[in-house]
Amino acid sequence: MIRVSVLYPSADDSTFDHDYYKNTHVPLAAGTWGVGAEIDKGVNGPYVAGVHFFFETLDQMQAAMGLPGTADVMADVANYTNIQPVMQISEVV
Repeated sequence: MIRVSVLYPSADDSTFDHDYYKNTHVPLAAGTWGVGAEIDKGVNGPYVAGVHFFFETLDQMQAAMGLPGTADVMADVANYTNIQPVMQISEVV
C-alpha cells in the first residue's frame, strides 16, 4: 500500500481554513483519485494540518496524479491556505 501525505508547515503569517479543507478540498481530491483519506488537524508540532491518501500500488498513485481532475485539485489549494505544502510518498509496511 502507498500512502501520500500532504503536510502544511505552520508559520506566523500562514492562513488555513480547516472547514473548507475537510468539507471541500479533501473530498474533491479523494473523489478525483478514487481513494480513501485521513485528515490531521495539528494540535502541537510543526504542521497546521495534513492529509494522508491511500493507494493500492505506486502505479495507481502515478496514474491518479495524471488524471485531468488533478489540475483542479491543485488549483483549489489557494481557496483554503497560503502555505506551500510538503509531500511525502511512503510504502506502508
